Amino acid sequence: MRVHADRVSLEGPHGTLLPPTSLTVAGGQFAVLHGPPGVGLTAFGLALAGRLKPTTGTVTATDAELPGAAAVVDAPGVSEPDGALALRVVAGEELELAGRPSGTADVARWLAEQDVSPYATTRFENLDGPLRTRLLTTLAAARRGVGLLVLDTPDRHTADPDGWIALAREHAATGLAVVVLTATVPPGSLPMPVAEVGALEQPEPEQCQETQEEDDS
Repeated sequence: MRVHADRVSLEGPHGTLLPPTSLTVAGGQFAVLHGPPGVGLTAFGLALAGRLKPTTGTVTATDAELPGAAAVVDAPGVSEPDGALALRVVAGEELELAGRPSGTADVARWLAEQDVSPYATTRFENLDGPLRTRLLTTLAAARRGVGLLVLDTPDRHTADPDGWIALAREHAATGLAVVVLTATVPPGSLPMPVAEVGALEQPEPEQCQETQEEDDS
């Protein structure tokens, strides 16, 4: 899967939400897009996933159809779970969304597989930030037909980027296209080139899955 956002901009009722921004990511790759905190960054993620029509510009995908092949993870006000719900309830809802078995026993089994059974009744808002991101991303990646994961500002839950970077690389290595939106972590502190909101020329995404050429060398 390859997704290309070409000069995508978004206007709101009170002005510009997102200036023209381009980004390309393919299966097996991981890209980081940094921008100001707020709805504009989330709006780009939704546009990239085919869930929001840009005011200008286009989003195209090859080898898959958006939005069915995309999952937007933990977007504020959009796909973030209700913080008052217990983890087992959130997991059940996400498993059902993924088209997976989601009965009581199925949820308990999944929680055990993730080594989080002791947190089954914990309010979701009280989970550690990195654990929250890991569980939601794992559930999103389990959806049938998903080829693109967009992680919305995991840095709002933790000051340490190492966890979500490793998580993004792990899922990209399986062949998924992964984009992480960031707002609070300084781009210069990250161990890879970072794309910027408002830019049309962006650095190449990080290649996490071995290509055929690498396998043959």
